[in-house]
Amino acid sequence: MTDKVVDACALAAVLFGEPDSKNMLARLDGHRLFAPTLLPYEIASIARKKLRLYPELHANIFGAVERFEQLDITFETVPPDQAFLVAAEFGITTYDASYLWLARVQGAELVTLDKLLQRAATSVEL
Repeated sequence: MTDKVVDACALAAVLFGEPDSKNMLARLDGHRLFAPTLLPYEIASIARKKLRLYPELHANIFGAVERFEQLDITFETVPPDQAFLVAAEFGITTYDASYLWLARVQGAELVTLDKLLQRAATSVEL
């Protein structure tokens, strides 16, 4: 079983049944998953945005948040100074940089749908 770092957009695709959900699920299934401690807050923020757009889907959106809480993900603390350095190096947000830093440290693949973050991840030698 290999390790993977999963970011919020990739996991949201799975949780909320977005178009890339099957692809993301296939990439994540059977692997140990890791994420920065900020992931639960990002998932909650995505859910809140979806609820504003689709209030009639409240039960489905809340259900996705509940499913998230049941996932076996190991959360790791990312030092803010390290997130800052990675963000400056690649021109990405510090939030995205925390996923990239963790992937570097874990020697793990970063699973994301964010094109800029994916480009940064593929330029990093793990």
